[in-house]
Amino acid sequence: MFDSQVINMILEGIRDTLYMTIVSTLIAYVLGLPLGILLKVTSKDGLKPNGVVYRILDVICNVVRSIPFLILLILLIPFTRFVVGKSYGSTATIVPLVVCAAPYIARMVESSLNEVDPGVIEAAKSMGASNWDIVFKVMLVEARTSLIVGATITTGNILGYSAMSGTVGGGGLGDIAVRYGYYRWQTDIMIVTVILLIILFQIIQNVGMKVASNLDKRK
Repeated sequence: MFDSQVINMILEGIRDTLYMTIVSTLIAYVLGLPLGILLKVTSKDGLKPNGVVYRILDVICNVVRSIPFLILLILLIPFTRFVVGKSYGSTATIVPLVVCAAPYIARMVESSLNEVDPGVIEAAKSMGASNWDIVFKVMLVEARTSLIVGATITTGNILGYSAMSGTVGGGGLGDIAVRYGYYRWQTDIMIVTVILLIILFQIIQNVGMKVASNLDKRK
């Protein structure tokens, strides 16, 4: 059914999809993790409450998250072209993926840190721990299981978004599915790409949840 050219194309699609997903997730966490910590720290119950900073960050996160990814992808074409020199392909898709994922990650991190027992934080304060130590040695450590679950969910979402970018030439399995399944009506190729996306998603979810389960101190 598939010749060597189609097989090579699908293998390249898997490579590009993993490349977009992994790189986007890493960069988005470099931006989203500090943003999430800052949201928690400056909230009204945080270590350093600051209503102005919190509201500004809150609005930014909410605005970006409210824009559907496909629309955001199109809106960011000029910015993407400025950053990487082109607006299509797997590398170009990383830009909107990061912009989309970073605020989502910030909210996930904030939510995870909110789950930390306030008594643990108070105990650290009573022992003279600095805010820096409380954040990095207490809050992040206590919330690690929730943070890993959030990272797993986020990576799965980014995988889905990377496939969605195929509608505008984003590369990867999504691009193959659109070009061959939609424009050429080659249903067999589209089905294979969908199955591969499902497999990749399941691998990410299973590995992430396994790691989170192993680190869960409540077990």
